[in-house]
Amino acid sequence: MEIYVDDEAKLTLHGLVQHYIKLTESEKNRKLNDLLDALDFNQVVIFVKSVSRAAELNKLLCECNFPSICIHSGMTQEERLTRYKNFKEGHKRILVATDLVGRGIDIERVNIVINYDMPDSADTYLHRVGRAGRFGTKGLAITFVSSASDSDVLNQVQERFEVDIKELPEQIDTSTYMPS
Repeated sequence: MEIYVDDEAKLTLHGLVQHYIKLTESEKNRKLNDLLDALDFNQVVIFVKSVSRAAELNKLLCECNFPSICIHSGMTQEERLTRYKNFKEGHKRILVATDLVGRGIDIERVNIVINYDMPDSADTYLHRVGRAGRFGTKGLAITFVSSASDSDVLNQVQERFEVDIKELPEQIDTSTYMPS
């Protein structure tokens, strides 16, 4: 993925398809399961807002036969590095993480990022979705919007980076986000 900054406002993520889904908090788990069933992916990173949510969602995904791994700040650095290595090597295809993972990780096979919880700022959004479609490949970012403050952050992202993020369509063309 290439990030172009010719002017602060026009920060673009080439090759990244971005969508949002409006839903209630209680609909998030079902929608996530549906997405993981329906979408083709190499690896996916799911971002949540807290350590407890990361642990709970990871447990739920494993119970629903989506083998996942979880990384958050409540672990030792050694444990985080071990889990990161396991994910990077492809032992698991789904990573549930807090913003600790939002910056600085480069995993070539990640082609989908899901913001299960909306980040708190446009900058954090950019760092999170930048985990998908790295190394000049395609990627898909899906953001769950479940409150007025979530909508505010989404609007800030669209204004600041001059992008138009549309609602996720019923059908999405795999070729728009999967490397060929």
